[in-house]
Amino acid sequence: MKLLILAAGYATRLYPLTKNQPKPLLPVAGKPMVDHVIEKFDGCSEIDEIYVVTNNKFAGHFEKWAAQKKSGRRIRIFNDKTTSDADKLGAIGDIHFVMNETQLDDDLIIVAGDNLFSGGLQEYVRTARQKGILIGVYDVKNLEEIKKYNNLTLDPNGRITYFEEKPKDPKSTVTAIALYHYPRTALELIRKYIADGNNPDQPGRLVQWLYPKTAAYTYLITGQWLDIGSKETYDEANKLFAQAI
Repeated sequence: MKLLILAAGYATRLYPLTKNQPKPLLPVAGKPMVDHVIEKFDGCSEIDEIYVVTNNKFAGHFEKWAAQKKSGRRIRIFNDKTTSDADKLGAIGDIHFVMNETQLDDDLIIVAGDNLFSGGLQEYVRTARQKGILIGVYDVKNLEEIKKYNNLTLDPNGRITYFEEKPKDPKSTVTAIALYHYPRTALELIRKYIADGNNPDQPGRLVQWLYPKTAAYTYLITGQWLDIGSKETYDEANKLFAQAI
């Protein structure tokens, strides 16, 4: 099983913090944000390699980080050769790019490099091996807040029965987050999604396209989840992880 960390964005909303530094390498409680992401998979023996996909502007930053990072797993950095928001591949485009670069034929866990979790993800990985396509979900407990994300409904077994990005009339307070498991048997569906000319950006769009075609299950993340998209959530992450030290 491979772990792919999405880190090819330019994080312009966090300028000037991210003008010359990639968001996932910003310090959170004294160490790079991406280190916190990786640590949540500690103890997951199923994962034998870590892939980080980034852009031409920040590839050198990640290469330097990887060279200094002490990990029991091989870390590989992939430069998607983009230089700005204008020519970016998008999250799904970057997933497809890494699949092609590695000729991937293995189960794949994908996580955004700016998504932080207060708890570990070992049980998520174990469940993924049993369920197949497994989407991390989080209950924001607020119908207005959910309008900023996506919205989904589930059957009694946790299978997705409805999915909508940026819902105007949300059906629940549960949202899919940037945590995905795609078994090797689902990789051809990702290739087809791109080949058919679908939107390559928000990874939730792939879920929205997939769930009517094949079973896609969910895993409820407990504890706290933070999507670091603003100075406010970045400050919140520093406070949360400083308390955990």
